[in-house]
Amino acid sequence: MKPAITKDILIEDLVDNYSFSVRFLMEQGIRCIMCGEPIWGTLEEAAREKGFTDQQINGFVREMIETEKRVSEEEGYDKVAFDFSNR
Repeated sequence: MKPAITKDILIEDLVDNYSFSVRFLMEQGIRCIMCGEPIWGTLEEAAREKGFTDQQINGFVREMIETEKRVSEEEGYDKVAFDFSNR
């Protein structure tokens, strides 16, 4: 089971479980990978190092949760479409 996306999620867990998060965080200027390995610490800690406020961090969490919902729906739709094509 994937860990919930919260400000307390470890960067390693975020990167391992939510592949879209790498690009999202990099677009925000939050480095989440260095030398091919996830940065240690939580999402909140990484964001604070870049000077983001509580409001901005909470916004990142909301955006990533919404992105995960869209990704899951798309993957689910693809699987359903694939399953029906095999009948």
